[in-house]
Amino acid sequence: MRYNTSMEQNNIIIVVGGGASGMLCALALAEGGQRNITLLERGDRLGKKLSATGNGQGNVTNVNFGIEHYFSDGKDTVETILNAFDHRALLKYLENLGGWFESDERGRVYPTGRQASAVTDLLRFALQRVGVNVQTGVTVTQISRRGQEYSLSDSEGRSFKARAVVLATGGKAAKNFGTDGTGYALAKSLGHTLTPLFPALVQLKTDTSYIKGLKGIRIDCLVRAYDGKKELSSARGDVIFTDYGVSGNAIFQVSSYLTDARSPQLRLEFLPGVSAQTLIELLRKKQRVSPQGEILGCIVNNQLGRALLKRLQSEGDGFSPEAAVALIKDFRLTVTGTLGFDYAQVTRGGIPMREVDGELMSKKSENVYLCGEILNVDGECGGYNLQWAFSSGMRVANSILKRAKEWV
Repeated sequence: MRYNTSMEQNNIIIVVGGGASGMLCALALAEGGQRNITLLERGDRLGKKLSATGNGQGNVTNVNFGIEHYFSDGKDTVETILNAFDHRALLKYLENLGGWFESDERGRVYPTGRQASAVTDLLRFALQRVGVNVQTGVTVTQISRRGQEYSLSDSEGRSFKARAVVLATGGKAAKNFGTDGTGYALAKSLGHTLTPLFPALVQLKTDTSYIKGLKGIRIDCLVRAYDGKKELSSARGDVIFTDYGVSGNAIFQVSSYLTDARSPQLRLEFLPGVSAQTLIELLRKKQRVSPQGEILGCIVNNQLGRALLKRLQSEGDGFSPEAAVALIKDFRLTVTGTLGFDYAQVTRGGIPMREVDGELMSKKSENVYLCGEILNVDGECGGYNLQWAFSSGMRVANSILKRAKEWV
């Protein structure tokens, strides 16, 4: 990387944030012929959050691509941007940088080496190759406009000047990667507002009365999320029991739908591939040969089976094949909260989409652009959020390249 530590820089374009969105935006600008680009990253290296995605394996997108997997106040604009640089275009772009990718049975796309850090390296090496001026350890604290020029200051008193600024600072989730929400203050200083913020794709706290002793057990479940009697979402996948509640990919998937639920509840269906009637008949047979305390053994996890029987007893129903199967098919947990932003993968909420145009330029400040998680856009678990980061970064780059032709 080419680093520049002088106290004042005059740059045509400054990208604030060296995550997936910021890196791709800066790279696409340089590839489009734009020179004099500076990428400012507050951390000690680029792409920390990108390097952790997909449990470190690099789930960059999903072949089951579509706007139905996203939450936003501006879905029409989001859909247009996603379709302009979709999963196929993204994979072609990354493959041209030297990567190779494959999808799994759920449509999640990973590098064949299953290393997220390798995806970061593709972008990092490309930035170096095209001559983008990368500066790490720079925390931008102020931004102001004078005429057609923007002035940015960092926490060390350094200043940077630019004709165009891209805010790709991320949201508030996972502050250990440098995304602690401070980027919102920069946008607000330019006149933007902020929607309520919630942690999304996050572990859920629940009533633990009926899951004590299950810590660390992983079960394949069909999980349904409810707000009172209204079903919000469902997902099939792993549920991991913890001392505070539940985790696992199925929980991450439905957690986004529970962010503002008034009466959040989970309903877990164990053995979703086996009909209730088949299970009832099986348990009637087992009643003749198995001790009642072990009657669910070799049908569900032994510890889970004991927990189910204990719940039946505590709720006063006692054991019957019908009652046991009803609980197996509908094991309810009251949701009491989440582990919060520190553990969330993404942020629900952000700068409203109505405050940017179709090119993601601010309606409050000309030639200021916003992309990635700072905007009120988030997706389901499975690569959708990285796809938005890349798609929005590309959208901004293309817009700036068009406008820059008119700059004097």
